Amino acid sequence: MKEITYREACHDAVRSALLADERVFLIGEDVGSYGGCYAVSRGMLSEFGPQRVRDAPLSESAFVGAAIGAAMAGMRPIVELMTVNFSLLALDQIVNNAATLLHMSGGQINVPLVIRMATGAGRQLAAQHSHSWEGWYAHIPGLKIVTPSNVDDARWMLQAALADPDPVLIFEHVNLYNEKGALNESLTAVPLTGAAIRRTGNDLSIITYGACVNKSLRAATELAEKISCEVIDLRSLRPLDEATILASVRKTSRALIVDEGWRSGGIGAEISARLMEQAFYDLDAPVARVCGAEVPIPYPKHLEDAAIPQVASIKKAAETLVGSHE
Repeated sequence: MKEITYREACHDAVRSALLADERVFLIGEDVGSYGGCYAVSRGMLSEFGPQRVRDAPLSESAFVGAAIGAAMAGMRPIVELMTVNFSLLALDQIVNNAATLLHMSGGQINVPLVIRMATGAGRQLAAQHSHSWEGWYAHIPGLKIVTPSNVDDARWMLQAALADPDPVLIFEHVNLYNEKGALNESLTAVPLTGAAIRRTGNDLSIITYGACVNKSLRAATELAEKISCEVIDLRSLRPLDEATILASVRKTSRALIVDEGWRSGGIGAEISARLMEQAFYDLDAPVARVCGAEVPIPYPKHLEDAAIPQVASIKKAAETLVGSHE
């Protein structure tokens, strides 16, 4: 096992894909000579050339649409969007085309497209660059939504996504790029579906994904002397791994969902509803949520920190949930 950063894991994933399959190409704003907004594609233009690493004009609708056409014609495009906020400029292409073509063609047209995008807050990039909208996309049939939280998933989920015949959106949290982790070099692939239990426990199930996994693990460690927390990394938001979530909650009888996205209509609300529908009588307390504040993400550091889940707020919610229902 070797220690690498999340950024390096993403870089290695893209480079390996380009080396392995001539049909794969990378397209996006500043992915070439600049090396990518988060330096994931640094050095790739000189190695693979402008046909394989394509700097796109500032028009998300244009280059996402071009990538959809390329995928329909047999290529395996990897689209990089600088931030999830900018994906809104390509909503028609993603939602009305990529997600629907298989259905609308009666199963004749697949769109093997991968879109990578940065998501989340914590870098003082303000409201037009910092939101967590992966829950929006998880609402849409025809898309797969994955949220790698560690270097193993960042390294290997892309390979699985490229092998999938349908569109896959990969959400990389901006606060993870500099995070280091031990890469399991014995792995050669990880699945696109299926949650992972990152820590076992008996008193409370913490259900989360992305950058909030590390925060939840730190909270669980600090709470360990008084609360035994199980931490579930969802990894995939569509499809959701209901079996793992339900098995954990039926064991612990309590559920805390940690989601950086907004509380109203978010993925946390969806998981809460499914727990109510399928595990209501297994719960010893109402499902609790720690979510982003219902505001556009602020620029000032102290306000940005206050607007998203932190270790302290996760700990407080866990203590309240367990302590008030013992």
